[in-house]
Amino acid sequence: MTYLKSWEEFEKAAEKLYLQAPSKARYTMKYVHSKNVLILKMTDDVVCLQFKTEIAQDVRKIDKFINNLMRHMASKEH
Repeated sequence: MTYLKSWEEFEKAAEKLYLQAPSKARYTMKYVHSKNVLILKMTDDVVCLQFKTEIAQDVRKIDKFINNLMRHMASKEH
């Protein structure tokens, strides 16, 4: 599994992955304290997207992304 280079690339691909199959898509977020790295992973068991960051400012971008994802999950437009 490889990591996507830019946040924008990951965000667009992950949202597209979710919208294609909302019932199969899931994400995980993991913080590795020893390496000071935050890892996001979005998968539908066929495609696996990963993003890794060491930059604290990316946490705000990730927060916006997760809020957007939750809005999709809560909406009735599936």
